[in-house]
Amino acid sequence: MLVKLSRFLRGSKGATAIEYALIASLIAVVAITGMKAIGNKILHQLNNIATNLG
Repeated sequence: MLVKLSRFLRGSKGATAIEYALIASLIAVVAITGMKAIGNKILHQLNNIATNLG
């Protein structure tokens, strides 16, 4: 099992798969960070609206 894993990591297919995984994880981190920021801004706006209405 360990031999197969080491061959996979040394081969070009393994390198390509790892590169795609790194790119996908970077995109996920950026998306999550952006969604949190937008969510906080929306929450702040909704709280302001509720305060002004109430």
